Amino acid sequence: MAKTNPGRFFEDFQIGAELVHAVPRTITEGDQSLYVALTGDRFPLHCSAEYARSLGYRRETVNDLLVFHMVFGKTVTDVSLNAVANLGYAGLRFLSPVYPGDTVRAVSKVVGKKENSSGETGIVWVRTTGVNQHGEIVLEYYRWVMVHKRDAASPKCEDVVPELPKEVRAQDLVVPEALSLRAYEPWPSGGASFFDDYEVGERIDHVDGMTLEESDHMLATRLYQNTAKVHFDVYAMKDSRFGKRLIYGGHVISLCRALSFNGLENTLGILAFNGGQHVSPTFAGDTLYAWTEVLDKQTLGDRADVGALRVRLVGAKNVPTTADLPRQVEKDGKKRHHPSVVLDMDLWIAMPRRQG
Repeated sequence: MAKTNPGRFFEDFQIGAELVHAVPRTITEGDQSLYVALTGDRFPLHCSAEYARSLGYRRETVNDLLVFHMVFGKTVTDVSLNAVANLGYAGLRFLSPVYPGDTVRAVSKVVGKKENSSGETGIVWVRTTGVNQHGEIVLEYYRWVMVHKRDAASPKCEDVVPELPKEVRAQDLVVPEALSLRAYEPWPSGGASFFDDYEVGERIDHVDGMTLEESDHMLATRLYQNTAKVHFDVYAMKDSRFGKRLIYGGHVISLCRALSFNGLENTLGILAFNGGQHVSPTFAGDTLYAWTEVLDKQTLGDRADVGALRVRLVGAKNVPTTADLPRQVEKDGKKRHHPSVVLDMDLWIAMPRRQG
């Protein structure tokens, strides 16, 4: 009997199978500090216990994306150890705040699979749920990943392509019950713009750039216990399409999110991913830039203190500025992402409203 786990190949996934992921993770203050060091995150809710308490929380909360990465990392051994690439996300909702000291674990259900025309790979869809030590669901999401087949000659499976949610409706967004903005002050973030100040159709160039370092990426993926070969194994990747390791797409999301602080300083957290795509690969040495487009604004029930902005966060690499960079261009009669665009995320974020 084999003692080691080679990871699942495309043939090993069965529709409806439940994958209970090993190694629950207690998220510590050290993890939070290391995440700041690796990404440059500056949102004060995750940096200052006093600020968080002034908004009704017990203490500073764990960054939403750090929670996402920790839960995602649990799933890699069972879902994407043999991945070619992670492709996208849908229907992700953050449902409960996570504090330093909380423990998260994950369970996934296989909801779809489709073999690619090459016969060498296939796409697998899963729905993942992250749960804390109290049994409370802290987040849930769909993702799809391209996975190697064990044997290109194995019989083709029946395609099952799931119907994923196209968006998270505003009425399904969850604002933490603890959040109270009666004593809100903008000076800790340094931001002057509130929910009321953003306009649908507005585009915000976040100005700053950040170069991806091999050491930062490797440390980040180890922090999340993401063991996918495509990110770790230089020897295995030397004969791949790109001839080298890919930067974990979640690290790209975190860096673009950190860059977005400049222009969205008062953001109180991510409420949901409507969808998201890793459009192109990134590698060590690439420099990331980001911009945000405001897609929609919605009030949240009877709450007069906070609203939801639907935004598109776009990441691009190795360009002097994103101010005039188009998200898409026409090629062969079809709209395609601009060659410099690497990330296209559709998010709901919480933003304080002006009061009084």
